Amino acid sequence: MEENVISVSRIYKLDTDSKLKAFADVAFSGVVIKGFSVVDGQKGLFVSMPRHQGKDGKWYDTVTPSTKELKQQLSEVVLEAYKGS
Repeated sequence: MEENVISVSRIYKLDTDSKLKAFADVAFSGVVIKGFSVVDGQKGLFVSMPRHQGKDGKWYDTVTPSTKELKQQLSEVVLEAYKGS
């Protein structure tokens, strides 16, 4: 089986003092997934999965990687694009 290539199709850096540093769209298996976030957390930069706010006010992920390895790969690709832009 051919390995799927993950790439960032768009990254939008925010020029603010907020912990939210950027939004990214990721292309994977012929699909573009919008809404990844680069966040500056207590342990450094991390990638938050796309999510939406429910009627109860809580936030819910709309994309969930099927494996830890895929989540790590998505995070690495997005952070590399963020640092390189």
